Amino acid sequence: MLPGHLLGLKQCAFDLTTAEGKTIQIWEFRVPTDTRVLDDWALHFRRQYCSDNELPILMEGTGMSIEEYLNAHVFPHRTTPPGPSIRSGDFAEFLISDYLEHSLGYWVPRGKYSDKASKDESVKGVDVLGFYQVNQASAAPEDTLFAVEVKATLSGAAYKGQLQQAVDDGSKDLYLRQAFTLNATKRRLLRDGNVQGVSRISRFQNRADNPFKYYSGAVAVVCPAAFNTTELINTVVSQHTNQENLLLMVVHADLVMKLVHELYERACK
Repeated sequence: MLPGHLLGLKQCAFDLTTAEGKTIQIWEFRVPTDTRVLDDWALHFRRQYCSDNELPILMEGTGMSIEEYLNAHVFPHRTTPPGPSIRSGDFAEFLISDYLEHSLGYWVPRGKYSDKASKDESVKGVDVLGFYQVNQASAAPEDTLFAVEVKATLSGAAYKGQLQQAVDDGSKDLYLRQAFTLNATKRRLLRDGNVQGVSRISRFQNRADNPFKYYSGAVAVVCPAAFNTTELINTVVSQHTNQENLLLMVVHADLVMKLVHELYERACK
């Protein structure tokens, strides 16, 4: 069953075609209004930064309330740069991670957001990794790794090539960045005692000896002012190292940055 907030994510009846003939999937995200859905979604947000078990231990000795602690040490700053842009980037990555996990059926590890050295920074490496195995007990050629680069503009600014940036960054040092992210994910799972998760990552660390399907994604999550179809169709993928297996996707939504701030506020309650 889809979580409530994903019920508003719908693929539009039309796609865009780039000058190179590549298809860009267009999705609309209808912002939920149900209080219970927003509260559940906000809790989901918080747990990606800090688990329910960790929070009281981390707060111990600070003399802070939950809201004070989360805003001081965990959540990107609401107004002081680069906090707002980090919030929008994390929001977009969470949304696409949820889509891969709940709509497409991939396993998507989330622990990297709790490993930030600074709350007002993005995490280096591949933005979102999704894993699919036919059988977790053995490797199969049909197993799939999906690496997705996500860019966002949610503040009301005009489109500034976010989809092209996602394409370019997703192709940059592709296998080096992917290997780094796989290893970092594996280390987090190992520290958490997640033996099964460690094994699942190991299956995808040597494609030469253990072949699997490899897909890439470039996604832009944009506000209405940045949904510029004329500019989007100029996106070029000819230099992408996995262009034959590259998904191009744009998600547009209304009131997006207002929603982002509301979710962080609800997550403090």
